[in-house]
Amino acid sequence: MGIINKFLKKIGYKKDGEEKKNKSKTKIKIEEEKNIDIDNAYGISDKGNRTNNEDSILIKKIKDIYILAVADGVGGHNAGEIASKMAVDTLKNIIMEKYNENLSIEEIKELLKDAYITAHSKIKENAIGDRKGMGTTLTTAIVKGDKCIIANCGDSRAYLIRDGEIVFRTKDHSFVQALIDSGQISEEKAMTHPMKNIITSALGLDDFKVDDYLWDLKKGDIILLSSDGLHDYVNKKDILNILRSNKDPKDIVNELLNIALKDTRDNVSIIVYKKQ
Repeated sequence: MGIINKFLKKIGYKKDGEEKKNKSKTKIKIEEEKNIDIDNAYGISDKGNRTNNEDSILIKKIKDIYILAVADGVGGHNAGEIASKMAVDTLKNIIMEKYNENLSIEEIKELLKDAYITAHSKIKENAIGDRKGMGTTLTTAIVKGDKCIIANCGDSRAYLIRDGEIVFRTKDHSFVQALIDSGQISEEKAMTHPMKNIITSALGLDDFKVDDYLWDLKKGDIILLSSDGLHDYVNKKDILNILRSNKDPKDIVNELLNIALKDTRDNVSIIVYKKQ
């Protein structure tokens, strides 16, 4: 699939006369979760200045693990909203059904990968009629003790902050990330690039890939997950200044949201987990 086609899908473009009468196989009820607060984690999803929110978030403790996820849907006719909700629901249901405390870290990684593949397939199966071309990013962190498994597809991000510095972040699957990697533009220039919204991988689209990572956590480490409504509009310095404030996750999330809402033209989803 070409770059231009991905962009057309992102903005929900349809050709004149495109078939709209087909009905989807599955009716999907959208129940927006605006904020989630459990133990050491807090998350919020805000529609920003958009008329609807195509982001979905997940924070859940399942037995001895925390699962955190941000999904940012793409597609017209509210299809992006459906895709992102389908992704986080599938992720949650598979982990709840198949996880047990005896699984090794490698087995959990495989379980997470299976959840991504299943969600990808479900979204593609339901991408018919007005939902044709729908897709979603999905960035997930699973915390088990002092281990953190991170998986990413698309341009939503996960960061690991230690001692006030970013020691890791996922690499975006996007057109501008390819320009950064080739040395053509800087990360700062990417924030204002006219093609910054073009993604090169997403659940539900033909181009689908998942990157995964494993980190050892230390006390005080912070995991930040965000949709591009935050990191495309708030620079790294401002994000770090808030993360260094030593506040609890809820206060950090609310401060990040407030600064994002000043400039963002997108939905904003943010999750913060602090290792105790």
